[in-house]
Amino acid sequence: MPFLLFTCIFLTFYAYFGYPLSLFLLSLFRCREVQKSMITPAITFIITAFNEEKRIREKLANTLALDYPPELLQVVVASDGSTDRTNEIVREYAARGVLLLEVTARGGKENAQKEAVAIAQGEILVFSDVATMIEAGSLHRMMANFADPSIGCVSSVDRVIGRDGKPCGEGAYVRYEMWLRDLEGRVNSLVGLSGSFFAARKEVCRDFSPDMQSDFRTLLNSMRLGWRGVGDPEVVGLYQDVGDSGREFDRKVRTVLRGLTVFFKNLEFLNPFRYGLFSYQFFCHKLLRWLVPLFLAGAFLANAALASSSLCYLSLFLLQSAFYLVAGGGWRNPALGRRTPFKIPLYFITVNVAIAVAWLRYLRGNRMVMWTPSER
Repeated sequence: MPFLLFTCIFLTFYAYFGYPLSLFLLSLFRCREVQKSMITPAITFIITAFNEEKRIREKLANTLALDYPPELLQVVVASDGSTDRTNEIVREYAARGVLLLEVTARGGKENAQKEAVAIAQGEILVFSDVATMIEAGSLHRMMANFADPSIGCVSSVDRVIGRDGKPCGEGAYVRYEMWLRDLEGRVNSLVGLSGSFFAARKEVCRDFSPDMQSDFRTLLNSMRLGWRGVGDPEVVGLYQDVGDSGREFDRKVRTVLRGLTVFFKNLEFLNPFRYGLFSYQFFCHKLLRWLVPLFLAGAFLANAALASSSLCYLSLFLLQSAFYLVAGGGWRNPALGRRTPFKIPLYFITVNVAIAVAWLRYLRGNRMVMWTPSER
């Protein structure tokens, strides 16, 4: 029991802190700078949408306001079987160069992206969600990374803002993820891209699959072709936290479920003799992180069995219990959940419960394809 307890605690902390620390120490000796240069390749900007009549005008206005030569920018809205006024609204922008791609039979986000890739004219493809707002100069800054011949794909930095205009619990977690991505890109390559705003060379996107997470798969395709992925802190995707926490939980489950699907269909990347450092990153950032719910359960149960044997074990058990009670208090009382002492534990537990649910669905053979955008 003591071995189980401390092994589970160690692996939990290593997944979130030990792995970043190892990258930081490695960055002291190994640093792969991106050789940027201001270039203007032809771009196809792909927006996937499903029943977005409330937000599509704002997204198109934001996209058309981007500072990039219009003759080099193709804007495609891939409407995934929308049944509201989304298609009608998008057609209003045809004179301004916006192309509507109607995917009549709804097949999911990745399927819509695959259809858009087939008609894309740009050498660099940019993918974005309707809910994500982008700063005017972001495309120029993003394209500068592709001047480096080692770069296959580029991710934005996510920033999540609460209803009050301040960073929310998810925002703190996202900032942690952005910090980790910065370390990964500094020493080698990212392991995943921001699904709401990323770019890739067209060659990387030729085999999109409807049942596989496009951002994760795009990164793996880049590595397979001898390129790497980086994040650019000057390229920001800004979006609000969700209005419906239940639907956001479902989104997290869906994201992990698709990630598991991609992971287990690409186990070749665990071979360090072929992919070197990336194999370690692939294991730690993905599989080890996804195993944290198992470690948390193991640590709690082993600690419960040992609690009566010593004051040390009892204190540790009470500390674990208090953490879960704080998260539970934030869940039961939304007002408490918005306060810093509650919102970070609550978000941490919510994420890991979502991971656990995703594992159960994956092991049952569920491979989710459909997607409904979260209300924000």
